[in-house]
Amino acid sequence: MLYNFLYPLSEYYHFLNLLRYLSFRSAAAIITSLIISFVVGPYFIKWLKSKQKKGQPFRLDGPDHIIKKAGTPTMGGGLILISLFFSTILWADLTNAYVWILLYVTFSYGLIGFCDDYMKLIHHNHKGLSSKIRFFSGIIISITTLYFIYIFYPDNNLFYLSIPFLKFFTVNLGLLFIPFSICVIVGTANAVNLTDGLDGLAIVPVMICAACFGLIAYLVGNSVFSDYLRIEYVAGTGELSVFCGALVGASLGFLWFNAPPAMVFMGDTGSLAIGGALGTISIMTHHEIVLFIIGGLFVVETISVILQVGSFKLIKKRIFKMAPLHHHFEKKGWQEATIVIRFWILSIILAIIGLSTLKLR
Repeated sequence: MLYNFLYPLSEYYHFLNLLRYLSFRSAAAIITSLIISFVVGPYFIKWLKSKQKKGQPFRLDGPDHIIKKAGTPTMGGGLILISLFFSTILWADLTNAYVWILLYVTFSYGLIGFCDDYMKLIHHNHKGLSSKIRFFSGIIISITTLYFIYIFYPDNNLFYLSIPFLKFFTVNLGLLFIPFSICVIVGTANAVNLTDGLDGLAIVPVMICAACFGLIAYLVGNSVFSDYLRIEYVAGTGELSVFCGALVGASLGFLWFNAPPAMVFMGDTGSLAIGGALGTISIMTHHEIVLFIIGGLFVVETISVILQVGSFKLIKKRIFKMAPLHHHFEKKGWQEATIVIRFWILSIILAIIGLSTLKLR
């Protein structure tokens, strides 16, 4: 908004030229969303506590220490969405269609998550919405998102899949790109949701992914840098770096309140919204496989659940003591802080590997 209203005045006030730089507006988005989180957070959490007398419901077969967290409110993802929305609106170019598409998918998934959290609180159990409703709602949102992206995507190159480590090498998936992209968006949303099980566990990897894709969006949207790095140039996607900056700041602000012992839990309201946004950004920038690498922690957590469910249904045996994977290590006696910090370290390593694909081609 500031860019659209104030940048035209830069010919009279030269300091407003700063608004033309994505790097400046992305940094400003980080600071703005962080400040909003710090200011709104205490009041928002106090309000959640007043509405949620018993806090978030837990699985009865969960780790023993989880009893200590009884009464902690959920839906803290709403704080992330508030900071993210206002910061993005303030600093992004509002004539850019990709920004609005990204806000649409983020808040649509956030609405699904809110309904899921609300059902859990009303019935005071951990099940919430039925898996079918969540799944099909996610598919509908993903299909409409892909349609909007297709309308505004340049040169009809949306159906091409970029392969990391190879210069300008793409694979034309044709109509197969539609189910593939739906899997990316729905899968990422649910993967982040599954990872959100310990204090601070999911939000730091989210922050890392957002920072990485902020850089990727900036490079992909810049014809000079994309040509130098031999990656596909997609006009307009550079503006997504402002959204990613806002997400980094909002995540950092949320971590302040979610750090052990957590004052509030993210809930599905935040995890589904963030995951859907990250999946959508990877599609817009043609870096879906890189998301698979950078967000490898989310992938591993999801695979652990798939293997656990599949194994129990087929041979009536469990591979892990408990799924997702972080609960397996809890059952083995690892301290919560140990699991969280080690998973953060793995996320940083995966991010370095993922970013290296931009140069090693």
